[in-house]
Amino acid sequence: MDRSKLSLVVALLQAVCSLSPTSLAETVYCDLQPVDLEVTYITTQVSEGCVAHVPNATVEVHILFLKFPKDISKLELTVQMPKQNGTWPREVLVVISTEKFVFLQLQNPGFPLHLAYDPSLVTFQKISGVNVTQMPVFITKIQVLNWARTKGAITSIAELNDPQNIFLHLDQAPRSPSSCSPEPLMDMGHTLQWTPHTKDLVRGCRLEGVAGHKEVHILRVLPGPEPRPRTVTVKVDLRCAMGDTGAVLILQGPPYVSWFIEANHTMQILTTGKYSLKSIPADDIPGVELPDTPQGLLAEARRLNASVVASFVELPVANEVSLRASSCGSGLQTSPPPIQTTPPKESCNQELLMSLIQPKCSDDIMTLVLKKELISTLKCSILSLTFWDPSCQAEDRGDQFVLHSAYSNCGMEVTENVVNNEVVVNVLSSSSPQRKKVQCIRMESVSLQLGLYLTPKFLQASNTIELGQQGFVQVSMSPSIPELMLQLDSCQLDLAPEAETMELIQNQAAKGSCVTLLSPSLHGDARFSFLLRGYMVPTPKSGTLSCTVSLRSRNSLEAHRTVSMRLNIVSPGMPGKTLVLPAVLGITFGAFLIGALLTAALWYIYSHTRPPSKREPVVAVAAPASSESSSTNHSIGSTQSTPCSTSSMA
Repeated sequence: MDRSKLSLVVALLQAVCSLSPTSLAETVYCDLQPVDLEVTYITTQVSEGCVAHVPNATVEVHILFLKFPKDISKLELTVQMPKQNGTWPREVLVVISTEKFVFLQLQNPGFPLHLAYDPSLVTFQKISGVNVTQMPVFITKIQVLNWARTKGAITSIAELNDPQNIFLHLDQAPRSPSSCSPEPLMDMGHTLQWTPHTKDLVRGCRLEGVAGHKEVHILRVLPGPEPRPRTVTVKVDLRCAMGDTGAVLILQGPPYVSWFIEANHTMQILTTGKYSLKSIPADDIPGVELPDTPQGLLAEARRLNASVVASFVELPVANEVSLRASSCGSGLQTSPPPIQTTPPKESCNQELLMSLIQPKCSDDIMTLVLKKELISTLKCSILSLTFWDPSCQAEDRGDQFVLHSAYSNCGMEVTENVVNNEVVVNVLSSSSPQRKKVQCIRMESVSLQLGLYLTPKFLQASNTIELGQQGFVQVSMSPSIPELMLQLDSCQLDLAPEAETMELIQNQAAKGSCVTLLSPSLHGDARFSFLLRGYMVPTPKSGTLSCTVSLRSRNSLEAHRTVSMRLNIVSPGMPGKTLVLPAVLGITFGAFLIGALLTAALWYIYSHTRPPSKREPVVAVAAPASSESSSTNHSIGSTQSTPCSTSSMA
């Protein structure tokens, strides 16, 4: 056979060999579409996160960044912390950051827990032992992190996409690093487990060209960030009727994943990696080699003579996966069309409904808005929404109800600083109306004062500060309104044109180590201290201190206000500059200390150089009589004689 014919034969053989069952099945049409089949899973892998070991922290902070595809979502949060020596070892703050509205269902933790969130986005049924901190409105993650660092040591950070349940186990992880630096696709280990919503996650299709009703369920677990051995528990619940032909279960994952299968029906099982069955307590069963692509797995299903892919699911590395189907061997379970029936009577969550009533106040008008989508999520049907005066009805504006009134109408009770009213809600599922008191603060009657003090007692205000000196700042409100809370948003010291602006506070957090947030006064005045740099070229002679504050009522954010004052800046040692009390005390103490040290030094010298109190008699040696020797002997005798000596010359 010549060379050209040999090459042709080799090419034909390669073409025939390439037509393997897998490659043939790759061309089989299978349009994967969402199916009506329930799959849930529990995982420890998050989009981004970290865990730190901070053993000496008095307050540990856990931050949850939540992302939801829908405008309204429900979330169940469980927090557990073991006791140490019968007591809770530290305080815990859980920070919840979200951009969409969330109904939070918190399981009673059984220990003192602090929650921080934006009340305009997060609503939950308050339970005993849980304290709530109102978090400012932040735009970026960095702002949330900077604010959280002022509250305690950040112990864990997790970003979750569309969570349904979150389980936080607050136990120190000794093998974790000492600081929390978020990493992508982080395995949170024992610290956090969560269950995402899985709608539209399950797909299915019919394999063309295969007869019969044999079904296959395909679960593909994607590789995780750390290739460490792990076991995935797979629970399969099939409601199979007598005579059903059974089903096939294909489990494909990374080589380091093994499987523990709990099934209520006899199935043909193919897995990558070893697997064991709960119903058969025996040694692990070795797996087989399976394709690692979706099309390859569909081809494997056809090779097993399955005509229907009842479920095809791709998941991240999970701890537990549950699959539930209402039938088997009867084809695809597509979502049934809606049937017009009388809707069952469902219970309205009236407590959460009333928590949505948050008035907005501006231009002497109180306004309340209730979105119908939120009302529907709570399974409520509103019959009427009014103020205390029933003639003031809410307007139906398509997708929302709007109730508004001027301060002079609808039964408003107007005092010097506060406007009060009551909202009355009638719902279909309740025979009695729900009532909630609402109020607005008359902001035009509120004034702010900014003061600089040179001592932490805040007794006498000053408009002059020295380079290198510590200043104490207080922002107060007049008149003092108990219903209104004052919070520092940001502060800065503008030293232009000689120097740059000093950022003192940003996002309610101290900016740098030279700034300290102080506890508020008994009247609720906001306070902080800062240390002015001692050396600047050129030296500034004046500056403008300005602060932006938030005025919050019990219901919502009311307004932002900015207040400022002019400061004189002096250099150390300037003529005519009076000494402040700290300087006087420092000089006095320094002089006392120097005097004490000098006295101690002189006493030390005196005690080590003075002659002894008693000496042995000294016998004078005879010398030639002369005036010089007589003078010498007299000199020696006088040196040995001291006021403390009792001996005499021989």
